[in-house]
Amino acid sequence: MQGTVATYDASTRSGVLLLDDGTELAFPARAFDASGLRLLRLGQRVRIERDAAGEVVRVTLPTMA
Repeated sequence: MQGTVATYDASTRSGVLLLDDGTELAFPARAFDASGLRLLRLGQRVRIERDAAGEVVRVTLPTMA
């Protein structure tokens, strides 16, 4: 699944993604930390991984494996 960064707070390492259907999806710091990324920019395209419960567990760049 992919989306676009709508908000990102570097101090809390969390934010909100905008999915292609317009749905907003919040992600916690642990999902950002699992990515290995150093920062996100507003409008940046990202790939989202979710667990069985639908929680975001990882936010990465579309080009990362």
